[in-house]
Amino acid sequence: MNVIEKILQELKEDAEVREVRIGPFWTAVWSRYCGLSSTVYEHEHSAGPPVAEAGKLKKKSALELCSYAGSDSTLERSVALAAVNSLIEVDRSACRNINASELLIKHGRGKKICVVGHFPFVPQLEKAAADLWVLERRPRLNDLPADQAERFLPQADIAAITGTALLNGTMDTLLSLCRKDALIVVLGPTTPLMPAWFEYGVDIISGTRVADPAFVLDMVSQGVIFSQFKGRGVKLLSMANSAYEKTGFDQQG
Repeated sequence: MNVIEKILQELKEDAEVREVRIGPFWTAVWSRYCGLSSTVYEHEHSAGPPVAEAGKLKKKSALELCSYAGSDSTLERSVALAAVNSLIEVDRSACRNINASELLIKHGRGKKICVVGHFPFVPQLEKAAADLWVLERRPRLNDLPADQAERFLPQADIAAITGTALLNGTMDTLLSLCRKDALIVVLGPTTPLMPAWFEYGVDIISGTRVADPAFVLDMVSQGVIFSQFKGRGVKLLSMANSAYEKTGFDQQG
């Protein structure tokens, strides 16, 4: 069973879908809670509609939207992950209000770090790390192509993997390339805050909880990038597994 199948299996209770927004950068589904996912859009015009039932999504239940996780359309998979995040009952007692970047910089000093996905904190992390490799599907300056994961992930003391790897189908492969003794972090608003990750060798998950659904939905519709939230309407949360001792992560928060 792969990671996304395990996550879907853990979702027991359905909910009515109150709203769906698909923005250029973020997708949001509001059901029990409001969930976010990166909007990933790879579509050829000759391939038909990227969301086959567009206009009817609010007539479906949240679990029905979650079933889009198996779609060939990356845009439908974006809807699915937002729906997953809208259903999760996050165990707040196991979380800390801390950004993944703070954890990586704190524990990455003098370490070899491989980051899958280009995050805004990369320049700060570069100053702390002994070696830093950033893998990106659309490489920027100093980034490496994503297909170099097989070369660099096995060398890393710390591996930080974007939750959007669930959307492009690479998550399980990326996790399999990490060393058993590496600190593995999965991060970003797409990341479901569920303990299911810990069965796959992940040590820390860092994601987002929407605190103000109406505000976030409005911002998503207006093309917001995550930094523009500026802490409004969203909370950054991190959760560690039982092996948190090797990070010094305090689960009480």
